[in-house]
Amino acid sequence: MNEFALFMKFNNLIDANELANDFANNEIECQIIDNSTAFDITFSANSALQKEFQLMVKQSDFEKANNLLNDKAEQLLMEVNKDHYLFEFTNEELYEILLKPDEWNAFDYKLAQTILRDRGQDINDVLLKSLKQVRLSDLSKPETGQRPWIIAGYVFSLFGGLLGLVIGWCLWNLKKTLPNGDKIYVYSERDRKHGKRIFIIGLIIVPIVILIGFLDKIA
Repeated sequence: MNEFALFMKFNNLIDANELANDFANNEIECQIIDNSTAFDITFSANSALQKEFQLMVKQSDFEKANNLLNDKAEQLLMEVNKDHYLFEFTNEELYEILLKPDEWNAFDYKLAQTILRDRGQDINDVLLKSLKQVRLSDLSKPETGQRPWIIAGYVFSLFGGLLGLVIGWCLWNLKKTLPNGDKIYVYSERDRKHGKRIFIIGLIIVPIVILIGFLDKIA
């Protein structure tokens, strides 16, 4: 639990550096990774450059980092205006924020609790902890529907394509970070076994294809 893991994503470096400085002042070790793309992979007309800066935090410091964000959010609550957009949310929409805090910032998460309490809802620590466990359980489920990628991986590997190696490695080893800092495999054990086979096939076939191509050139 001492590896760096993705804690939060930002669209600009200024915000990322601001939080990184707060963490450093509170003895939370972190790193910023520029994961921006050179072009818009969705081919949208909105932007020619997709900016993404990833703030990485030690897995063992996730709880401390989240507590710091919660403390800052508590301070901001005293200054919030009633025209904040969350005041227009229905109770159901506010509960959705409590169920998926990883999709919202700490301030919105705290404000949703405050608004619900003001509306007479019983929001307590037991409920919040239960909702977090439900969310972790949901996020821990392996992604399904990988059959097309598995078939493509076998095809590319058997015909000596490097893409087969990439698909195989991803299916086999790709991990994601949960809100509590734990890292788990993205795909099911069954799909990971396919990924391992695809990768091994690629390791055998790709060098042979490269060698044949080289021999053809010098023949």
